[in-house]
Amino acid sequence: MGIRLKGIAQAKHKLQRTLSARYASLAATCDIPKGHLAVYVGESQKKRFVIPISYLNHPLFQDLLNRAEEEFGFDHPTGGLTFPCSEDYFISLASALSCS
Repeated sequence: MGIRLKGIAQAKHKLQRTLSARYASLAATCDIPKGHLAVYVGESQKKRFVIPISYLNHPLFQDLLNRAEEEFGFDHPTGGLTFPCSEDYFISLASALSCS
């Protein structure tokens, strides 16, 4: 019984190392810093922006999230979070929040 549990513990440890290495390599190829989120913005051409997660607590971003939910539900066309607004509006909103 003790030998079997030791084997399970070793297998679990090996699996954790494999998965952590896989996630580390995935994170290394990803250009999104910790604490940030990639979103897509635009009416016809979608442009990708990386924003701090803290922006999502702001009431104007909450409004964008509600509009995104109404328009796309949980099926976003780009596979990521898509805001249904103009690029100019989003840039001005993000600029205002970065200054505050």
